[in-house]
Amino acid sequence: MTFTCIFNELIFISSEFFFIFVDKMNHLISIIMPFKNTSLFLKETVQSIRNQTYVNWELLAVNDHSDDASFEILEQFARQDSRIRVFHNEGQGIIPALQTGYRKSSGHFITRMDSDDLMVPHKLEAMLAQLTDVGKGHVAHGLVKYFAEHELGDGFQKYEEWLNALTRTGSNFNDIYKECVIASPCWMVHRDDFERCGGFDSEIYPEDYDLVFRFYEHQLTCLPSHEILHHWRDYPTRTSRTHENYAYNVFLEIKVHYFLKLNHDPSRPLVLWGAGKKGKIAASLLLEAKIPFAWICDNPKKIGKTIYDQEMLPFQVIDRYPDAQSIITVANPKAQEEVQGFFKKRGQKPMLDYFFFC
Repeated sequence: MTFTCIFNELIFISSEFFFIFVDKMNHLISIIMPFKNTSLFLKETVQSIRNQTYVNWELLAVNDHSDDASFEILEQFARQDSRIRVFHNEGQGIIPALQTGYRKSSGHFITRMDSDDLMVPHKLEAMLAQLTDVGKGHVAHGLVKYFAEHELGDGFQKYEEWLNALTRTGSNFNDIYKECVIASPCWMVHRDDFERCGGFDSEIYPEDYDLVFRFYEHQLTCLPSHEILHHWRDYPTRTSRTHENYAYNVFLEIKVHYFLKLNHDPSRPLVLWGAGKKGKIAASLLLEAKIPFAWICDNPKKIGKTIYDQEMLPFQVIDRYPDAQSIITVANPKAQEEVQGFFKKRGQKPMLDYFFFC
C-alpha cells in the first residue's frame, strides 16, 4: 500500500471519528429541576451541572413557591449562563413543577435533577454515551452515594448498597415492588421513550416511584453501570423525609396499584404473607379493590383471629395453594431468605409467582 493510500485511509478514519463525536455532541439534554427553599445548597448543585464535561444541555429550573433566596440564586446563574432558564411553577407541588419544566424543554434526552444534590463531572456524558450506543428502549443510570453533614443512618446505607447492587447488573426491575429501584435524580432516557411512558403526566405520588413503574410497564431496559454518577444529599428537612406523599402507606398503595395492573393473574389464588403494619395496609388495599386472598402469618397470637373480617391462617396453609401468587410483606432479612428458599424448592420464580413488598 502506498503512503498516499495510507494517508487517505487515516484521514477517512479520523473524519469518521470526528463526525461520530460531533453527532454525539449535537444531542441536547434537558435537565428538569424543581426547587423549593434549597438556597443553602443551590449554588453547589448548579455549579456541579455547569462543571459537566458534556456541555450541550439545558437546565429547566422550576421554582415551586420558594420563600427563601432560591429564585434569586437561580436567576443570577441564568444571567451568567444562557443554558439555564428559570420558571415559576404553574401549579403547586413537585408534579406540576416537573410538568412545567418539561413543557419548556426541547432536548433529545431527558433527565431530572434534585436541587440539593451533586452531579459528578462526567455524569451526563456517561449516561448519554450508553444511550447513544444502544438506541431507544433503554434507561441509563448510575451508582449513587449518600452524603450528609450528620452521620448517615443504617437504613440509608443499606438502601444505597441494595440499589447499587441492582444497578451494577441492570436487574433493577427484579426488585421493583420492594422500593424505588432507580434513583429519582440519576436516570436518563430518550425523549420518545419518556413520552411513550407518559412522562410527568401522571398525578400519582410518590412521583419518582410511579415513573419507574411506568418504565417497567413499557419494558424499558435498565443499562448496567459501575460508576458513581450522583451524590445524594440527606438532611432532616428533605422532602422525602417530611412530606406525607412519601409515607410508607403511600408506597404500599402504589405497589398494590401496579401489581394488580401489571403482574396479578386473576386465574390464580392470591396469598398475602405477614400481618404487621405493611401486611395490614396491603390487606386493606386488596379488600378495597375486591381482590380475594388468603392471609397467612407465623404469629401464634394472631393465627385463628380475624383482621378486617379476614381469618389469619397458619403458614402451613400455603400447601393448599400450589399455584398461588404470593405477596410478601415480611421485612425481616433472615425470614425473607427462608421465604425465598421455600419458593426455590417449589420451583417458583420471583416476579411471576412471588413478590416482595418490603
